[in-house]
Amino acid sequence: MKRILLCALLALAIPVAVAVPSHAAVPRHVVVYYQTQYDAGRYVSPLGLTQHHAHVTDILVAALHLDANKVVHLNDDPPAAAKFKRMWADLAKMRAAGVHVLVMVGGAAPGSFRRLDSSFSTYYPLLRNVIRTYHLDGVDLDVEENMSLAGMERLIDALRKDFGAKFLITLAPVATALSGGGNLSGFSYDRLYRDRGAKISWFNAQFYNGWGSLASTASYDAVIRHGVVPAAKVVAGAVTNPASGGGYVSPGTLQSTLRKLTAKYPTFAGAAGWEYFNSLPGGRSAPWTWASAVATALAR
Repeated sequence: MKRILLCALLALAIPVAVAVPSHAAVPRHVVVYYQTQYDAGRYVSPLGLTQHHAHVTDILVAALHLDANKVVHLNDDPPAAAKFKRMWADLAKMRAAGVHVLVMVGGAAPGSFRRLDSSFSTYYPLLRNVIRTYHLDGVDLDVEENMSLAGMERLIDALRKDFGAKFLITLAPVATALSGGGNLSGFSYDRLYRDRGAKISWFNAQFYNGWGSLASTASYDAVIRHGVVPAAKVVAGAVTNPASGGGYVSPGTLQSTLRKLTAKYPTFAGAAGWEYFNSLPGGRSAPWTWASAVATALAR
C-alpha cells in the first residue's frame, strides 16, 4: 500500500481522487478557492497547483455576482474583462490536466441569490451563459443572504437539467447549517438535502469564522451525528491564512484533524481552503503547499 501511495503522489497527472487506505478508492476532494487573481497589481496564476503536483481536484473561481440591471461581475469586473484573459487560459490548462473548474456564486456580497429568487427568468440565463462561455465544470453556491427553499430548489433543478448529471453543483454553508444550528442562507439545509440531495454533488462547509472549527474533529462529528448529510458529501472547509478569516488552523493541526477524519469516516469527502493566493505554509511565494499538505493527510 505504501508503494501505491508513493506512486500516486509522484504521478505527473492530477488525480480526480486521493488514494485512501481501503480496498476500494474513495473520492476525496482537495478544493481550493481562487478569489484573489491580482495581489497588489501582480497576477496570481493558479497553475502552481498543477505545475507542483499539489493534487488539487477542484478549483473554485470566486466570486461571481449577478448585479442590478442584468450585469454580471467577477469580483469587480465583467468576466470577459481583459484582466481575466490570462486567468481563463490558465484555468483551461488546469481543466486539461484533470482539475475541475467551478465558479463560486455569491458569498459575502448580497444580491445574487435575492435576484435569482425573485427574478429567476431574468438572472438565471446570465449565470447559465457564464457557465457555457467558459466551459465550467460546475458551480459553488455560497448563499450568505436570505433565499427561499423553493428558489434554491428551482435553481438546482435548472442547473441539473441544463448541464446534466456530470455537472458539479456544490453549496458552501456554514458548518452549523449542517448540524441543526444557525446558518446564513434563510432556508433549512436539512429540508434542502432531503428534497434535492441526489442533485447536490457535495457541500464545502465553512468550519471557521465561529461556525465550526477544524482544530479537532468535534464540529465535523456534530454534522455527521446530526444524521442528515453523510460524510461522503461534507468537505471540511478551512481558512488557509489567519488574514483570510477567523478560526485559522495551522497546517500541522489541520493535517492531524484530517487524518483522524479519514480514519473515522471511510467516505470522508475531503477538504477545502479559503483562499489560494496567500495559503500557508508557503504563503505568497508558494501557495500551492497548502493543497499538497492536505492531499498528503487525505492519502494516509
